[in-house]
Amino acid sequence: MNKDIEIAQQTTLEPIHNIAEQLHLTREDWEPYGQTKAKLSEQLFEKLKHKKSGKIILVTSINPTPAGEGKSTVTVGLGQALNQIGKKAIIALREPSLGPVMGLKGGAAGGGYSQVLPMEDINLHFTGDIHAITTANNALAAFIDNHIHRGNTLQIDARRIEWKRVLDINDRALRQTIIGLGGPKQGVPREDGFTITVASEIMAVLCLATDLQDLKQKLAAIVVGYTFDNQPVTVGDLKVEGALTLLLKDAMKPNLVQTTENTPAIIHGGPFANIAHGCNSIIATKTAAKLADYTVTEAGFGADLGAEKYFHIKSRAGNIQTSAVVIVATVRALKMHGGIAKDKLATENIAALEAGMDNLQKHIETIQAFHVPFVVAINQFPTDTEQETTFIQEWCQERGYEVALTTVWADGGKGGIDLAEKIIAKADGFNSTYQPLYDLDEPLTEKMRKVAQKVYGAHDIELTKSAQEQLRFFEEQGWSNLPVCMAKTQYSLSDNPALLGRPTGFTITIRELRASIGAGFIVALTGDVLTMPGLPAKPAALQMDVGEDGKAKGLF
Repeated sequence: MNKDIEIAQQTTLEPIHNIAEQLHLTREDWEPYGQTKAKLSEQLFEKLKHKKSGKIILVTSINPTPAGEGKSTVTVGLGQALNQIGKKAIIALREPSLGPVMGLKGGAAGGGYSQVLPMEDINLHFTGDIHAITTANNALAAFIDNHIHRGNTLQIDARRIEWKRVLDINDRALRQTIIGLGGPKQGVPREDGFTITVASEIMAVLCLATDLQDLKQKLAAIVVGYTFDNQPVTVGDLKVEGALTLLLKDAMKPNLVQTTENTPAIIHGGPFANIAHGCNSIIATKTAAKLADYTVTEAGFGADLGAEKYFHIKSRAGNIQTSAVVIVATVRALKMHGGIAKDKLATENIAALEAGMDNLQKHIETIQAFHVPFVVAINQFPTDTEQETTFIQEWCQERGYEVALTTVWADGGKGGIDLAEKIIAKADGFNSTYQPLYDLDEPLTEKMRKVAQKVYGAHDIELTKSAQEQLRFFEEQGWSNLPVCMAKTQYSLSDNPALLGRPTGFTITIRELRASIGAGFIVALTGDVLTMPGLPAKPAALQMDVGEDGKAKGLF
């Protein structure tokens, strides 16, 4: 089997105008970015707003492991399968961050014969959206420091500035910095730091905004720091929301591409799911739903992170109704949750597989708690044995869970037809019974507790002393009615990445709260989760190169 990049480079892509014509778009609805990429017009959604929306299908998964789950691959494969059986489907995905692309996790363009293309562009600079967010974020940082340098009429306390600079690469050396050294002409010295771009509140704001004016209003509400008497200072106070909106004008437009089978795909926005809300933009998902009968979208990492935030944050902000959910699992990952090391996964081990099923069970219970129908998708790897895949199928059937074996990595859409037929049956028979796990008027502590207990299976939560002080302050500011965005490790249901499977009796420690008022949620940082990751001992970048023909090499 060829590598992902080899499959991608051997695929014949349709000119992007052909993909636009498939969707019945006029020339005013899109603008080309080369031969195979396009930006959709900011007026397109307004033009389509009275058109009936199609069904939205969410793809989520069990907790990820180094063995791989292939959630994006299943998302792409399912979209292709739906088109193969005569349904009009669009895929709606996040944009990959250069941090994991160059680091450890890899890209987010799918794999094998279920990829979104051109995968080199999508995994690298694409249409520049993430660069635009980096620029807007750092421009705001510069405006803050310039305001202080020029007299500080807002009385910003340099010790209480919350806004960090960003970079879209993993760089642990930039987590904590000191700026403004060198004398009065260089600004005011203060502590600062960097987060990764996809953790910027501006990324979350862009993904939750419905149009440019909504984007501007959300940007204006961002709290950048506090005054000497501890009052919030916002972007609106600095009067730079217009400039930031201008920088983000083109980034606000969703990107149109295609898959290995020329299925249309809209890729837009990319907040991390462990430290942000982990979903592509509202405008991309809702535009796709207007253009197709079925939209297949995904939320980052497992159902404990991406799906929970999809339902509590994105669905609320965008008034999105989801018709069905796919829960992706693999034999390899389930065996790791059952206690088997990565180098032993190629050996059949039903006992380890059985032990790991508890992790899948918990994620099923989470989706059931939201009252949305689901199908379990077994994403098959070449090392899986028939006995192992049969075990998962029989385990699901004994409990009344719909299950489908998929081979979309190797077979493209053809390998997802069973899943497509089963998910359509769920989606088309759906009655809107979606229920959030908490109400917005509940106290912030109760919201965090309900997520920890109902989604993670925790015994309770515990707030550090500093988090308790932040909680009291946020309540005084009137921010208690916002949803919570839990920042947690993706590898475990707990806040300890070493606890695989389905741990019990643990407590989730909330060490810090952050106010993302522009995005409209409160971030709760748990455990040791970092907003600026570091590179591994052997970054994926070591395998990357460009050949004499100008083609990328070593990119997955």
